[in-house]
Amino acid sequence: MSSSPAEQPRQRLIVAITGATGSIYGLRLLEVLRDLPDWETHLVVSEAGVLNTMHEHGLGRKDLANLADVVYHPGDVGAAIASGSFLTAGMVIAPTSMKTLAAVAHAYADNLITRAADVVLKERRRLVMLTREAPLNLAHLRNMVAVTEMGGIVFPPVPAFYAGIQSVDDLVNHTVLRMLDLFGIHSDRLKRWKGLGAGRGQER
Repeated sequence: MSSSPAEQPRQRLIVAITGATGSIYGLRLLEVLRDLPDWETHLVVSEAGVLNTMHEHGLGRKDLANLADVVYHPGDVGAAIASGSFLTAGMVIAPTSMKTLAAVAHAYADNLITRAADVVLKERRRLVMLTREAPLNLAHLRNMVAVTEMGGIVFPPVPAFYAGIQSVDDLVNHTVLRMLDLFGIHSDRLKRWKGLGAGRGQER
């Protein structure tokens, strides 16, 4: 009697939302991942992140929890994602406040978001930080360099106007899908650069 093949475990992605403006990026990321059956989301939202999502979208902590598979309180430093033995594909912090960036850059793991990010870096997994601030001062820039040198990816939400952007929603989707590219999640919905000659024939 042959045994049935073992079911493949879902890949886990940690998603954090902090108090910088742009909570739509974290929300849209969760919405996209919710439609991918092979992925499991682990969400942490800071207190300032909750205030911001309420201000920008009228959503509270319970509304955010409904978008994720597993939810943690930012003060729960004993949660599963605080340990490197808990396997994940990595972490996205979207948006990333300058306070959170500074904490990660200096390994100041004072809450579950910064502890989970520290774990992702020490385990050499992928950390993507969608930083939101402008203009930048020297401390911001140095913290971005520090995170990059540790293996993290600093990913400001820079508009890609070549993609035929027609709305703010298009801008958000393009950024979110580009972030997911970094985890090997490639979408046909993403308008990719094909060269200036695309669709007009190539000169020989």
